[in-house]
Amino acid sequence: MLLQTHFPSWLSPEIIPGLPFRWYGLMYVVAFGVAFLLYRRQVKERNFPMSEDNLASLFFWGILSLLVGARLFSALIYDTSGIYIMQPHLIFWPFRNGQFTGLEGMSYHGGVVGGVLSIIIWSRAKKFDAREIGDMYAASIPLGYAFGRLGNFINGELYGRITASPLGMVFPRGGISPSDPNFERIREGAEAMGITGILSPGGVLNYPRHPSQLYQLFFEGILLWAIIWFFRNRKPFKGFLITLYLGGLGFFRFIIEYFREPDSHIGYSLQFVFNDLPLALGHPAWSFSTGQVLSFIMMLGAVLWTLIAINLPGKEPVRDYAAEKIKPQKSLLQKAEERNRRRKLRNKLR
Repeated sequence: MLLQTHFPSWLSPEIIPGLPFRWYGLMYVVAFGVAFLLYRRQVKERNFPMSEDNLASLFFWGILSLLVGARLFSALIYDTSGIYIMQPHLIFWPFRNGQFTGLEGMSYHGGVVGGVLSIIIWSRAKKFDAREIGDMYAASIPLGYAFGRLGNFINGELYGRITASPLGMVFPRGGISPSDPNFERIREGAEAMGITGILSPGGVLNYPRHPSQLYQLFFEGILLWAIIWFFRNRKPFKGFLITLYLGGLGFFRFIIEYFREPDSHIGYSLQFVFNDLPLALGHPAWSFSTGQVLSFIMMLGAVLWTLIAINLPGKEPVRDYAAEKIKPQKSLLQKAEERNRRRKLRNKLR
């Protein structure tokens, strides 16, 4: 019989039961804090000419733009009900039926778009090189992103497909209800894979699933950050770290999407070979989710940006501004000796 790992029963979305403070929101705060500290370290280790006020301003507008972009993409691309098109004010309205719900749904790809726009606009307004600002952002964000995915895991959401892998985990919210039109097909498919579901009250069957949030935490967060951080002082041209970030995130996300279960109300955005396999059971190679389409666009963007960046003037990387610092002031004794030498030299010339 398949060994099943259960979602930790001691984990709860709420930090303190009964109070509206959730780990997911706290993880966002930690993510922004980690990114800020990593950015600040780069500024100091390179002696980058950016004041604390400018750094705070950069992150304020960056975070605001990221959240706006993430919310807009989620509401306009991932929602198929049409409610946000008919009532656009609901996109940023955190109440439903008189109850506080927060802003439900964020798209990371939308956050990237918002962040890129903020870098361009802020850099132009403050007279900074957007390539330098973007490179330092690229070396800071992925590790913070890992905490965001940890928040998804604690929430028990964004889990993956049903799997017989020993990495599979039974999530409390991952059950298949008898009312699901694919209930019997999923049950039969799981049994064919040698997976026996856990029967819950009401006939709900729960199966082990890929903990895709943890896959993303490692590959899109920790590993991608380690790669970019290694190259932060070894980049061949300004903007290279932006290339690594866009291309690396797009690549890892594209691959991991094969382990995630696509949104049931969207399914696959592109299918070159049609199939009717239930979303929970498998992800055919030639069927692509919305996340994969956006990730592919990110990879194309990385290639296009590279072609642009290597042909821009002033592309040479500035690894350390310390070399441009003013030389140390000479001591009074050294200045006096230099004056005496100059005076003796003038007397000889006379």
